Amino acid sequence: MIDLEKLRDLARETISRDDVKYLIGWKPGTHGFRISPHFVSNPEETAELIFSPLCSNNLATYLTLTEKRPVPRGEQPDTRKVALMVKGCDSRAVLQQLTEQGITKDSVYVIGCPCEGVIDIKKVEGKYPGILDQVEARWENGKISLYLPSGKVEMARDDIVAEKCLTCRYPNPVIADVSLREEVEVKGNNTFDDVKKMEAKSTQEKWAFWQGKFNSCIRCYACRNVCPMCYCEECILDKTNPTWIQRSVNISENTSFQLARAFHLAGRCVECGECERVCPVNIPLSHLNRKLVKEVMDKFGFEPGVDPEAKPLLVGYRPNDKEDFIL
Repeated sequence: MIDLEKLRDLARETISRDDVKYLIGWKPGTHGFRISPHFVSNPEETAELIFSPLCSNNLATYLTLTEKRPVPRGEQPDTRKVALMVKGCDSRAVLQQLTEQGITKDSVYVIGCPCEGVIDIKKVEGKYPGILDQVEARWENGKISLYLPSGKVEMARDDIVAEKCLTCRYPNPVIADVSLREEVEVKGNNTFDDVKKMEAKSTQEKWAFWQGKFNSCIRCYACRNVCPMCYCEECILDKTNPTWIQRSVNISENTSFQLARAFHLAGRCVECGECERVCPVNIPLSHLNRKLVKEVMDKFGFEPGVDPEAKPLLVGYRPNDKEDFIL
């Protein structure tokens, strides 16, 4: 169980530091099971901060979106740090951004939040639809407790958490300047049973599966916009000269977009599941991304966002890399 007073005391101490500009955490949303990012710029605003099984958002996305306003003549740019609350998967995104030099270490102060698994809001809203009052959730005794308007309900963790949490190998932050709580038990593994299940299908079955999923894509770009590793100032898939992907929404262009994005994340995806969480048509994008995670691990023994000394996959070279897959 999380001590919210400890969290808020830590946040007040952090936001009061001279080298911190603001803190990004979570707060209750507008209704039901919803949670919102919370940008804290003064100690009073820390009273709304929470950390619970509902805090699924990966806040690392905001590190590459911080405002860069023009500096008035005679003034210096604000180079203070952004304090960021991170779960284990979020911390992998921060570390990978550092590895790729998308951000610098002196620009971020990381508050580690060991995580026992976050709720899949689609699962819980399917069980308890139409709730408008704000719901509280807690990790308690290996289960997840929901405090609904009708009373407390205890649920088995594996019945309600997001799919990413069932396979998570890094529930404890891999990088943190300070930690909110003690480390939690690691329950995931790298057997990739979900990927192997898809691999066992025939080529025709795989194509039929993905054709059905990609055909429903509305090209809203929510998956790209929420991804902490999609931070190019201009996406190559948006270019019109030359045009790589047409604007039309059809199975051909949708497939090209999704495959191009997946390969762009090869050796970079930190398995935070944000793309799948925000998809309005429920495309299981983690199936695609985790296939490439598995291939990168098998072929190169590489995992993004876990080793502070590692170089990005595509800029590193080792003479002992396997070559039996090269055509």
